[in-house]
Amino acid sequence: MGSVVAGVNSLPLSRRERERHGLSPRRLVASALQWKTFSIGIAILLVFILSAIFAPIVAPYDPAKPDYQALLQTPSGDHLFGTDDKGRDIFSRVVYGTRISFTIAVVAVGIAAVIGIPLGLFAGYFGGWADAVTGRFVDALFAFPVLLMAIAIVAITGIGLKGAIIAIGLIAIPEFARVSRSAMIAEKENEYVLAARTVGSSVPRIIFRQILPNTLGPVVVLISLGFAFAILNETALSFLGLGAQAPIPSWGADLSAARRYIRDAPWLSLFPGLAIFFLVLALNLCGDGVRDLLDPRRIRR
Repeated sequence: MGSVVAGVNSLPLSRRERERHGLSPRRLVASALQWKTFSIGIAILLVFILSAIFAPIVAPYDPAKPDYQALLQTPSGDHLFGTDDKGRDIFSRVVYGTRISFTIAVVAVGIAAVIGIPLGLFAGYFGGWADAVTGRFVDALFAFPVLLMAIAIVAITGIGLKGAIIAIGLIAIPEFARVSRSAMIAEKENEYVLAARTVGSSVPRIIFRQILPNTLGPVVVLISLGFAFAILNETALSFLGLGAQAPIPSWGADLSAARRYIRDAPWLSLFPGLAIFFLVLALNLCGDGVRDLLDPRRIRR
């Protein structure tokens, strides 16, 4: 009797069960509003997303066009965040920098997910030598400091946005592989997987149609947090001069240029720094909220 109950509890939730246990889109939104921190994170994130989408409308000036008649102006009605040492409007550069950060984060996390998730799923499903080889490869990548490995990859691929995207995507692959492998190991011995094997389902169908939907919880959380790490890594590379190159608006590059004026013009570094802080904070709050919403123990209750 105990094994039968365990088998029932291990079955994936049906559509009706998901709606009854709060997994329908409407109930997910209602549940999300119960967490104040999650709601705050979503609100802040929406502000950044809308700013990135409508950057030409939101930004009052061309972010790359210098104005030598307005050098190092303090924040005012004409320039909300002031101007830099070339007379460029900092508010406009922060707005367009949001678009650059989101573009890099989406592409880099996409690269990591497309490569890392299948790698971890197959390693966890087959085990044996496949798991051993994948595990040693992932451990070797984890042995290197993230930023150091990113710098090495950029040195190979070339300085600029393309090199930064490739580097950030590659250094995130081990984390996606490890998380998806752990989720696969936890799921592959459940009764619904054994039933799929019994009826002769192919391995790709079992992995991607049966198991993957039930491992999306930790993967979705990792993706949301991966955006935050991608933005931080892009900022670090641009700060070191390895990411976005002038005159492309980049928060990291702007922070690097503002070091010379940290005493005389602190607004040069203040506003890009605040943009990084609030965007990363919002992504982390959203990641924590998604983790709580997808917690299977909460769903079963």
